[in-house]
Amino acid sequence: MYDKLKAICALFDELTTRLSDPAVIGNAAEFQKTAKKRAELEPIKLAFTEFEQADKSLADARQLLATETDPDMRAMAEEEIAALTPRVAELDKQLKFLLIPKDEDDGKNTIIEIRAGTGGEEAALFAADLYRMYSRYADRQGWKCEVMSISDTGLGGLKEVIFGVQGNGVFGKLKFESGVHRVQRVPETEASGRIHTSAATVAVLPEAEDVDVQIDEKELRIDVFRSSGPGGQSVNTTDSAVRVTHLPTGIVISCQDEKSQHKNKAKALRILRARLLDNARAEQDKNRAENRRLQIGTGDRSERIRTYNFPQQRMTDHRIGLTLYKLTDILEGDLEEIIRSLIEADNLKKLAATTPAAG
Repeated sequence: MYDKLKAICALFDELTTRLSDPAVIGNAAEFQKTAKKRAELEPIKLAFTEFEQADKSLADARQLLATETDPDMRAMAEEEIAALTPRVAELDKQLKFLLIPKDEDDGKNTIIEIRAGTGGEEAALFAADLYRMYSRYADRQGWKCEVMSISDTGLGGLKEVIFGVQGNGVFGKLKFESGVHRVQRVPETEASGRIHTSAATVAVLPEAEDVDVQIDEKELRIDVFRSSGPGGQSVNTTDSAVRVTHLPTGIVISCQDEKSQHKNKAKALRILRARLLDNARAEQDKNRAENRRLQIGTGDRSERIRTYNFPQQRMTDHRIGLTLYKLTDILEGDLEEIIRSLIEADNLKKLAATTPAAG
């Protein structure tokens, strides 16, 4: 591990030197690429520098204790050893975390699909709650949300909503939200006060760029039709709604929220690219048993990942056994503790898988 860390630090120093090279400074794209790579390595460089300094000080203190006879000097050495030993161990653990391979899609924007599941109108209302929850979390993060497709019930619920989230590190924070979300609450229409259970599914897809997924226009069937609102009422008097069918996979995307046929087609293609990239990722994971073993849960959208219990104001994430009693805050977008816990659990599993067993 330490040879790898030294190589990373050498690369960091090389990149730092390159940033002052006139040839790199004069090439905006090359300068940006070099600066970005250097910024990625900087936390490792700083942590390893501190680790080496602390480790050397600890070795010096132990050497002093082994050779010194003066009581005051020995006491000083023992005090330094007591302070430095846990710090060196902490830095060693931190460096191992920093060396965990990053998901190359973590920095990407995302497309989130929420669909009402079992539970009728109550499930649709819960889907609307989840959409609002993620929208408010995005606002707290300074991210931008954009509705790409939405189908409401006319009673405040959502049958389906597809929306994009753009910002720094969006997919890396939201990727563990994929799965079945279950709600337990008393519907307003329930006179007897009986608790109902319903569900909604969430799919979080990294948004694909053109370089990630190439789409051949010959593999697409494009249909246009007139947009319609609740109850089938006409929204537009022109055929602006677009349905895109990807013939090789059978994936069908419909978009009708924009008045422009061109904009609806562009949104549909963005969703299609994200789904095709997600399919490719799933196939890749299926072929890599190690990656599959490291995931929190299976990532399967048929798996129940979380329960929101309104009577108890409780949220339980079943994958990591996390229970919080602040449901109102969570539904208002206070997701940071949940997301941080999921990321930490994932990192611990990856660390355990990459650390050789003792003996």
